[in-house]
Amino acid sequence: MADLLQVPVVDGFNNKVEPEEIIIAIVDCGGTLRCGVYPKMGVKTIDIHPISPSGPLAKYINEDNFVSGVKEENITLAEGEVPPPEKATIPPDQPKKPSAASSAAETKRTEQKGIVGVMTSVGRSIGSVVNVFYQAGRDTLDVVLKNILPFMIFVSIIVGIINYTGIGNILANAIKPLAGSLPGLLIISIFCAIPFLSPVLGPGAVIAQVIGVLLGVEIGKGTIPVSYSLPALFAINSQVGCDFVPIALTLAEAEEDTVNYGVPAMLFSRLITGPAAVLIAFVFSFGLY
Repeated sequence: MADLLQVPVVDGFNNKVEPEEIIIAIVDCGGTLRCGVYPKMGVKTIDIHPISPSGPLAKYINEDNFVSGVKEENITLAEGEVPPPEKATIPPDQPKKPSAASSAAETKRTEQKGIVGVMTSVGRSIGSVVNVFYQAGRDTLDVVLKNILPFMIFVSIIVGIINYTGIGNILANAIKPLAGSLPGLLIISIFCAIPFLSPVLGPGAVIAQVIGVLLGVEIGKGTIPVSYSLPALFAINSQVGCDFVPIALTLAEAEEDTVNYGVPAMLFSRLITGPAAVLIAFVFSFGLY
């Protein structure tokens, strides 16, 4: 696309670009928060994965600003296209000068305030609180249907495949020396936190989900001691958020220098905080089981 349009390509992971300077944003997202960040900012977005709008920013994704599952062979240069005309902005109405009749009516309404006015205010306040809880319930149900239940189905399928094919036994024998000891968990944590790997392992948490399901199955079988379940949880999640750092800084409207220095600082800090989290979890697991 950049070659066809003769424009530069900017790595949004390491550089900040203002929304008004972006022609189109290309994302690699399995359907969580990242796919809706740029549509929310008014930037047309392409996701290389075929997904449907999901996540907390799904309401900002529509057919005018988002398309997914685009391959290189789908891209062509359209010639002779005429862009749609911009919508004319309607100037706001000029404030009207209040008439004598409206002033008198307003005065009368003010005089009628009292107990009725207080009750009305209380009713409106209660109504606003009820509306907040009602909307929260709707949002919760939406998250459950679009995110939690599909994830539970995915985990169930992975467990079924592992048990049916016997892959679990093969992988368990390979991973047991690491997952069955504290030094091994520290090695897993450091491996997942390597700066050039963590952004690759992070998207969609796919690697952590698969390994987590595998470890859970083997812990349930007794192959791996149950006392290592808590530190193992932190060991396989050292990469969490490493792919989202630039998006988070963009949402926070960080300066360009903040993005340039903040991203590598975050990635390298995981080499320290990842193993530290495993050690803390190991200490807190004493007497837990």
